[in-house]
Amino acid sequence: MPIRNSAARSIGSAVVARLARMRSSFSGGTRRRGQDEFLAELLRQLARVAEGIHHANLIQEYRITMEQMDRTIDDPSLADARSTLDGVSEAKRRQMIFANRQYASLLLAYRIGTFGWMELLGHLRVFCRNSLFIEYWDRTREHRRSLPVDSLERRVGEAVDVIMEELADDPDEWWVVGPVEEPPRP
Repeated sequence: MPIRNSAARSIGSAVVARLARMRSSFSGGTRRRGQDEFLAELLRQLARVAEGIHHANLIQEYRITMEQMDRTIDDPSLADARSTLDGVSEAKRRQMIFANRQYASLLLAYRIGTFGWMELLGHLRVFCRNSLFIEYWDRTREHRRSLPVDSLERRVGEAVDVIMEELADDPDEWWVVGPVEEPPRP
């Protein structure tokens, strides 16, 4: 027991000494500086919490959308209600919905910071080699034109357009894509 008590006393002494240093740092001008530092740190933590909540909301919205897409893939009558693409077979419509689902997954991963801009472009480069995705992209061109100019999806769409153009020029060098600037984060 004496060892425990001496350890407790030394820990208690350390805490008391630390509290004394903290009190002295809050005296006079240093007190104000300490309060400002504390407030700045509190604001940084609050911003991180807000960002986490925003990401959680994005993920939840994505989950709901993906559940709806899964239902439309499983049920052709729902696929007709969801899709705006005319003149495609039931099987092709399901494939297009799935291509949209995959594209949306990449956008979400970028939005929440799973990977950065260059990695997003890398995934898109691979995706842009898929003939079904190319057809999906061509058929949904008008959809993207209706998006706000400053939206992330519009800016990513423009990057995919550049990738598609470069692939059309030289399909053997699919991994090489010219400079496509990262859009500013919202």
